[in-house]
Amino acid sequence: MTNSANPIGIGICGCGYWGMNYVRVFSELPESAMVAVCDQNPERLNVVAQRFPAVARYTDIDEMLQRDDIAAVVVATEAGSHFKIASRALAAGRHVLSEKPLTTTVSDGQALIQLAEREGVTLMVGHTFIYNAGVRKVKELIDQEEMGQVYYMYARRTNLGPIRRDVNALWDLAPHDVSIFNYFLNSTPDWVSAVASNVLQNDREDVGFIAMHYPNNVLCHIHVSWADPNKVREVVVVSSNKRIVFDDVNPQEQVRIFERGVTVKPASADSYAEHTLLMRDGDIISPRIAISEPLKTQCKHFLECVTTGQRPITDGQAGVDIVRVMKAIEQSIHQHGAPVQLADF
Repeated sequence: MTNSANPIGIGICGCGYWGMNYVRVFSELPESAMVAVCDQNPERLNVVAQRFPAVARYTDIDEMLQRDDIAAVVVATEAGSHFKIASRALAAGRHVLSEKPLTTTVSDGQALIQLAEREGVTLMVGHTFIYNAGVRKVKELIDQEEMGQVYYMYARRTNLGPIRRDVNALWDLAPHDVSIFNYFLNSTPDWVSAVASNVLQNDREDVGFIAMHYPNNVLCHIHVSWADPNKVREVVVVSSNKRIVFDDVNPQEQVRIFERGVTVKPASADSYAEHTLLMRDGDIISPRIAISEPLKTQCKHFLECVTTGQRPITDGQAGVDIVRVMKAIEQSIHQHGAPVQLADF
């Protein structure tokens, strides 16, 4: 267990939207001490000074890493800089929690894993939805035998922006749902197929459709968009016995269970009859979900791993798995939707 009497000193690189959320959360947790932040933008550092005057401010990460009271570093900068910053922190013997994606190439992600193992420190990725109570409830239901056979899953993650400068909509949004599918199925896809378009003419893809095939013949689909006026954050699981909906924009009924499904009863060997479809129709249930902030749950898990040495749920390998999928998606888009095998990455 973490010890609030000896809080873990935290340094945060990047004081944008997510960086400021990390500053707030680690300031609130008794197991951590919010020591310093680093950002090259003076305006962002001024915001930190106004809201958290006790937190030290730096524009150079190496200077921040000279402090002996920083044991762990959060990387909340643009995606392209994650590898450079995380590798510096790990080489300095600091534990690292990196925002997603861990890196933008598979080789860089693997290098971070090796560096963390060599230094004997924790490397964790901020796939925040894995720490969402609603997502965890769905995982609990999937793992129950009464769920039956999982047939397929699909996710929609759409809104009007916000448009990122560093990555396209697929790199921005799809890792959330890829991480959720990997978590639900305890595996990674065999192959992916993706198409995308730039409808807003902003130099990067802002809408995409992704198909992924997982072991046990489970098909998954993701739709992401920065150009859809309807904000949707939804994941649906369809199985032989139930249909489960996770709706992150509906806190009153974040998870809904439809006790409905269809299974196939094979024809007997001595019969020429066709297979029979067995329909199941039941109630619609909205289980009670404990109220919690996923980011805070994630940060507490990081502190626990730093203290005990246990492997994070979203460890470096989980981060590399997502990068591998995203690189395959990227290649499929360049090949106009042609299936791409994950084994090639």
